[in-house]
Amino acid sequence: MVNKICIRSYLSFFDGNKDEYVRRYSSFPDTLKVKMKDMAKEMFYFGYDNYMKYAFPEDELNPIDCEGRGPDVLNPSNININDVLGNYSLTLIDTLDTLLVLGNVTEFHRAVKLVIDTVSFDKDSTVQVFEANIRILGSLISAHILLTDPKHPFGKVGFEGYDNELLHLAHDLAVRLLPAFENTSTGIPYPRVNLKNGVPPDSINETCTAGAGSLLVEFGILSRLIGDSTFEWVARRAVRALWNLRSNETGLLGNVVNIQTGQWVGKQSGLGAGMDSFYEYLLKSYILFGEKEDYRMFQAAYDSIQNHLRRGRESCNEGEGDPPLYVNVNMFSGEIMNTWIDSLQAFFPGLQVLNGDVDNAICLHAFYYAIWKRFGALPERYNWQLQAPDVLFYPLRPELVESTYLLYQATKNPFYLHVGMDILQSLEKNAKVRCGYATLHHVVDKSKEDRMESFFLSETCKYLYLLFDEDNPLHKSDNKYIFTTEGHVVPIDKRFREKQWNDLFPCEEGALCDRIPEERRYALPLKSVYMRQIDHMVGLF
Repeated sequence: MVNKICIRSYLSFFDGNKDEYVRRYSSFPDTLKVKMKDMAKEMFYFGYDNYMKYAFPEDELNPIDCEGRGPDVLNPSNININDVLGNYSLTLIDTLDTLLVLGNVTEFHRAVKLVIDTVSFDKDSTVQVFEANIRILGSLISAHILLTDPKHPFGKVGFEGYDNELLHLAHDLAVRLLPAFENTSTGIPYPRVNLKNGVPPDSINETCTAGAGSLLVEFGILSRLIGDSTFEWVARRAVRALWNLRSNETGLLGNVVNIQTGQWVGKQSGLGAGMDSFYEYLLKSYILFGEKEDYRMFQAAYDSIQNHLRRGRESCNEGEGDPPLYVNVNMFSGEIMNTWIDSLQAFFPGLQVLNGDVDNAICLHAFYYAIWKRFGALPERYNWQLQAPDVLFYPLRPELVESTYLLYQATKNPFYLHVGMDILQSLEKNAKVRCGYATLHHVVDKSKEDRMESFFLSETCKYLYLLFDEDNPLHKSDNKYIFTTEGHVVPIDKRFREKQWNDLFPCEEGALCDRIPEERRYALPLKSVYMRQIDHMVGLF
């Protein structure tokens, strides 16, 4: 009798007649899914077509003025622009595999041929190594693999006359990035290179952990495709150098390091800007290449994160106390350094899904979704103590969408389709302008900046589309794949591994669902009482 009463009491949380969260989130009709898929596709093409019409061959589209944008040659110190824009048709290159994800083989072929015919890296452009790697190199490699290997998700999409030109372009760019790894005492690369002349003479000796330590996926695949170990070797040397500088007390790394002395200039350890993709690429490098060293580093880093950065109650979906939250701490003492988190940290639930820690992923994702619900966007920094944004802009970042997509793939819970719909509708309402989608300058008053970053098309639109496209070849394929940190599709291929899957792999296929209690596949992923707590915590009511 007692058990039946307990079960009835528990299930009353999910009584659709009583609970607003269940009423809102517990189902998602197929017709609505189709509508949202079409909306995501239209969003992509509105941005892409206008880029091609008004901006190509420049790097980005200014969506308000309907003009192209290239590097800021009049102000070389404008690194917000010049780190990313190299005068190499950035948005077109970054978008290549998204065209395949949307099933547009014809436009994919046209875009590839345009890149082959028009793009050169022999440019007097000083760019950030990290950005050139993830946006340009990663996309060229991804598109090349998808063009040349019919076993992989999109089937036979090659065209007659393709002679590995994208791979040659990727190799050429990587060679131009190599000087960043020279003349550094630690092996940690300089943050920027000039594509024609190498490291600028006035280059600084400081770099962030993510920028220096997130090159291994792209450099490693390139090495294995062309049979030259140089690229993987320098990228792996940088990762090891950073890893060896971690704190003996906490196991944590800082966010800014001097590449000559190995001294930590920034001692903040967190999951957002400056650190995010370092952790991501430890796990993804292991999944791709099968090197046990990478997974050992990831697991040790993950344990340190759980021990020192995670605050709040022990269990996501049970017990008393504050919702779990990952804070910024001093890498040596583990003491909290500030009370803000940044929007880049929203990638972490997706990484937790890949590592099989779905429970923690559910809770952290719910916190970021609550912030989105409040503002219709994610402020760049949010102060969880003051319940207010610290930095107010939102440049159409993909991280929350990425985690939403991966959590939906892991749980198939309709809650995440609702999250995706909320994000889609917010972007359509708040960011759409005359020729595309614009950065929000201020998430409260919704004022805009005339910029549409390439990752909006390469990631944000891609993940939104995939969230609603159950029948996408990526979801039907027998071949596994991962996404790079820029959202580029990379097949998991035995060519890239010295060995087949082994016991150390964190998550075999199907394991994700096995980790989710039976009743939560049919209820909310997070109990209503905890969802309400998080909504209250961010000031929604």
